[in-house]
Parts: sequence; C-alpha cells; structure tokens
Amino acid sequence: MSIRVLVADDQTLVRTGFRLILNAEPEIEVISEAADGPAAVKLARQLRPDVTLMDIKMPGLDGIRATRMLAGPDVPDPLRVVVVTTYDIDENVYAALLAGACGFLRKDAGPRLLVEAVHAAVKGEAMVSPSVTVRLLSHFTKAPTRQSASADVPLTARELDVVLAVATGSTNAEIAAGLDISLSTVKSHLASVQGKIKARNRTEIAIWAWQNRLVR
Repeated sequence: MSIRVLVADDQTLVRTGFRLILNAEPEIEVISEAADGPAAVKLARQLRPDVTLMDIKMPGLDGIRATRMLAGPDVPDPLRVVVVTTYDIDENVYAALLAGACGFLRKDAGPRLLVEAVHAAVKGEAMVSPSVTVRLLSHFTKAPTRQSASADVPLTARELDVVLAVATGSTNAEIAAGLDISLSTVKSHLASVQGKIKARNRTEIAIWAWQNRLVR
C-alpha cells in the first residue's frame, strides 16, 4: 500500500516540487495539498494521511497551531506531522516539536531527505540529522520540563541507554547495532519509556532527555 501524504504550504512552487519528488517514488502518493492552515487541518482530519508535511508560516492558521490541532497532547488519535521550515535554528521549530510534530525538515534538504523524512515518520522515527538534533534539542535544557523530574522516573539502565541514543539522533536500527540488541527489543524499550514519562513519540522522549539534563 502507498504511503499517503498531505502537503501543506502556502507557496505553490514548494507544493508542486514536493508533489513531483514524492510521486516519483512508487510507494508514496501525495493525496492532497493545502495552501493555508485551516485547509491543512480540515483536509488532514478528513483524509487521515499517513504523513502531513506542514509549513510553519501559513495564512489563516500557522503551522504550529495546525500541528497542535492534529498531533497535540489533547488529540485522541493524533496524526503524524513533519514540520517543514526554511531555517533549522528557529524558535518556531521548538514550539512545533512541543505541539506534537514527530520531526522536521529544512525546505532545502533535497529530494532524498524529503523521501526519507516521510518513511521515517511512518515508522515512528524523525528524519533529523544528529548535528541538528543536538543544536535544536539543547534549547530545551533552558526551559522547564513538562514531565516529572528524571529522578522520579524509574528507568532501567538499558532504557536509559536507549533514551540517550534517541536524544542524540540515532535511529532504531543504529540503537540496536550500538547496544547489540534486536530491533524489537529497542521498540519494546521505547514503548516502556513512553509509558513511564508519558511521551507520545521518540521526539518527545528526546525533548524529555534534554530537559532533564540527561544529555550535555
């Protein structure tokens, strides 16, 4: 089955470019486009795409608020949203991650990373390079955590290893190889951690780790 993608961006050239790149992949299909925030929310709720690529700056409703409406903590059945931005160091990106976005991508990242970002989102991972992850998530060490303090969360030693790997940008496959455990074990640890710290995805796990000063 094809991965169904909704592209939300107020620039026609960006939407057209993303559609051409993604539709060239046999396993991906762009099912619709939205030129503003309200349309993005309406279409996403109606069509339930596998992944929504969401621009930050849009008329009517900005991408951060739209992301929160589709993937925020109060959404009972959240969608996977990847925020697309012009700048990788942008206060709006931090807000977007806290709003529920499972990852983000620069608009000039290139066709290969765009395709990988869609695949990563479907797998529950975020297409974020380790260097950018460190720069962005280090911002959260300056903000108070929304979760309980790390000392109050009884993570096992192996769960902590997995959390630290996620917080520095490793994929599940890289974590499995680095810790010499199976992929299913990695997923099991992540599920356990999500339940303990009340995180909804791996991005929130990484944010939690940075907020609690587990990563320097």
